Amino acid sequence: MDRLQLEEGDTSAATPRRLSSTTLDVDAKTPSKADSKDEEYGRATIEPVSKEEDFDWETCPENPRNWTWGRKWTATSIISYYTFVTPLASSMMAPGLLQVAQVYHIRSELVVAMTLSIFQLSFAIGPLVIAPISEMYGRTWVYHISNILFMAFNLGCAFSPTAGALVAFRFLSGMAGSAPVVCGGGSISDMFSEKDRASAMAVYTLGPLLGPVLGPIAGGWVAQSIGPKYVFIIIAGLCMIASLVGIPLLRETYGPLIRMRLDQARTGSTKSHSRFRPPGLGGSQSPSQYLWDNLSRPMILLTRSFLCFILSLYMAFLYGIYYLMFATFANFFKETYGFGAGIGGLCYLGLGVGFFAATLFGARLGNGLYAKLSKANGGVGKPEMRIPALIIGSFFVPVGVFWYGWSAQAKIHWIMPIIGTAIFGFGLMTTFLPIQLYLVDSFKYAASALGAAGVFRCLLGFAFPLFGQQMYNTLGLGGGNSLLAGLGIVLGIPFPIWIYYYGERMRMKSSLTR
Repeated sequence: MDRLQLEEGDTSAATPRRLSSTTLDVDAKTPSKADSKDEEYGRATIEPVSKEEDFDWETCPENPRNWTWGRKWTATSIISYYTFVTPLASSMMAPGLLQVAQVYHIRSELVVAMTLSIFQLSFAIGPLVIAPISEMYGRTWVYHISNILFMAFNLGCAFSPTAGALVAFRFLSGMAGSAPVVCGGGSISDMFSEKDRASAMAVYTLGPLLGPVLGPIAGGWVAQSIGPKYVFIIIAGLCMIASLVGIPLLRETYGPLIRMRLDQARTGSTKSHSRFRPPGLGGSQSPSQYLWDNLSRPMILLTRSFLCFILSLYMAFLYGIYYLMFATFANFFKETYGFGAGIGGLCYLGLGVGFFAATLFGARLGNGLYAKLSKANGGVGKPEMRIPALIIGSFFVPVGVFWYGWSAQAKIHWIMPIIGTAIFGFGLMTTFLPIQLYLVDSFKYAASALGAAGVFRCLLGFAFPLFGQQMYNTLGLGGGNSLLAGLGIVLGIPFPIWIYYYGERMRMKSSLTR
């Protein structure tokens, strides 16, 4: 446990006592005093100095928590756009899978599904490396460089000569595209306090969920009219727009790096002699040790914290169903209703409607319930106060999956399966937000907790499409979705209720939680 000492997004509290550890509390540490903004950032590597401060970080205008409303939401909008483009690319080719199979002469259903889902496998690996790099060198240029690489790899997908090359470039594009998803939560935490974070987190979360819905709508028409390679060319164009807007306008939000730069400007010190250094760039840990800690910590959290494991498992299970729908929609709506790639892309609108409704409802519900329960507890919030919103959302998931599966099995009017996916989308989004907030509020190493959930989620997003069609061939759409809905009930209803009543007791026994 001595090696588990860092986390993303924090700077030291403005206090005369100096710390030499590399502890970083990432996203949202609950402050011991209501007016201590810096304690929510955590601690950075600081050398012993005099008790006199050159500047008060708590009131410093360069502190992202003190930025103006417009500056915060400009950064949030740019980060959300970055976070929207990469998930958009993950599924934009979904309606055109049949065209991809024709272009590359692919006859195996497994290989066709892999051209789509391989993106998720690298999406699971990338955060383990990108997250610690962003904590050493800042978030902003990680966004920009990853976006440029993502653009290049998508152009590689567009001009791939073989199916193997397409799979390889899809893998590399997923690796580069994971940067906004892994860094975005930390950036939101850098700028917004715990009480103000839910709305910004809802906007940020909308990108990874809405992007995969809007992607197939456009991708279906593109693949049908001008060919599947132009799907990737359009994605590369969106990346170029992101760079043109993001590079000049996006400011660094990572507290330790900002403090180090301010200290260098005031004292003329070099990076190695600055009192404020991001972890991995000084102190007791080398960059290689720091990278290893970040690679191993998500697995430690998954295996040593039941709370992190069960919530990550539930989130991953829902994400797996989500991507299973992407992989099977094109074939199902073509065979059952005769939809081509263009019209078939519109079938993903049900998920989008559910996501939009849940974003408006979930943010208001989550904030309202948290504020009400905090007030009843003397104004002190607890992570378990995020759970009631999760419980409400978990009831919609099995209803939507049952509805979709059996209406598809019965082959009734095409609107009925789409309504089922809208109900599922509503439940999915309503559960994702409180789970992420609970992990941020509960764990010392909040970015690692989110990273653990993200790795688990992407692995199931990769795996479900590979076996999903075989499951439907064996059990039918009704039986297969009944199985998934039943598992959703087991994972999504009793465990959140148990966490609400006993989660605090579990947290108090663990050294991994706050």
